[in-house]
Amino acid sequence: MLSFIQFSRLPTYLALHIPDGFLSLPVSLFCWIIALVLIAVSLKRVQKDYQERTVPLMGVCAAFIFAAQMINFPIPGGTSGHLLGGTLAGILLGPWAGTLVMTVVFIVQAVLFQDGGLTVLGANIVNMGLLGTFCGYYLYKSIRVTLGRQSWNSMAIATAIASWFSVVIAAVMTAFQLALSETVPLTLALIAMVSWHLVIGVGEAIITLIAISFIWRSRPDLLYDPPHSLKFNPDARS
Repeated sequence: MLSFIQFSRLPTYLALHIPDGFLSLPVSLFCWIIALVLIAVSLKRVQKDYQERTVPLMGVCAAFIFAAQMINFPIPGGTSGHLLGGTLAGILLGPWAGTLVMTVVFIVQAVLFQDGGLTVLGANIVNMGLLGTFCGYYLYKSIRVTLGRQSWNSMAIATAIASWFSVVIAAVMTAFQLALSETVPLTLALIAMVSWHLVIGVGEAIITLIAISFIWRSRPDLLYDPPHSLKFNPDARS
C-alpha cells in the first residue's frame, strides 16, 4: 500500500503526457497499433474529404495549439496545467483533421521538449488525440444540435463542457493504462488523475472558449458544422 507521502506525490508525475518507463510493453504496443491505425485512417479521410487549401489552416491550428500549450496555469498543489487543444482542433477542423494536428503537436513535444516519452507516444496520441479530439468534437456537436446551432450560448456551453470532458476522459484512460501496466493501483491512479484533471479541465474549457469566441465574432459560419467548415469560401463574410 502506498504511504500518504507517496500518494501526495502522485499528481506530480501522473500527467496526461506519459513519460517513458511508466507503461508496460504490451500496453505500449497495443496503444501504438491503435495510434498508427488512427493516423492512417485520418490521412485517408482528410485526403478524401478536404481540399488542399485546408492544409495551411491545419498548420496554423497546430502552431497555435503548440504555442498555447506553452502557457501554463497554476492549480492547487504546487503544479500547473496547460491547454491540450484536442477539442479546439476538433471544433475547427473536424475530428479526423484535428487528430492529425494533435499527433503532429505531440510528436514535436516529445522529440524536441521531452514532454512525454517516445516509447509511449502511441498512448499519448490515443489518450489526447483520439479520445480528446473525437469525444470533445462529438459532445460539442451533440450539445449544439440540442441547444441550437446558431446560438452563441449553445456554442459557449458546448465548447466549455466538451473541452472539460475531453480532459477528464483522457485522464481516466491514462489511469487505466498505468494500472494495467502495474505502475500504480487503479484506485489511486483514478483518484490522482481524475481529481487533478477535473481542475485542469476548467482551465482547458476557459482557454478553448476564449479562442472559439474570437472566431465566432468574425466567422461564426465556420463553427456551425465542422468539418465541412473547412470547405468555406475564403472571400465570404458573415
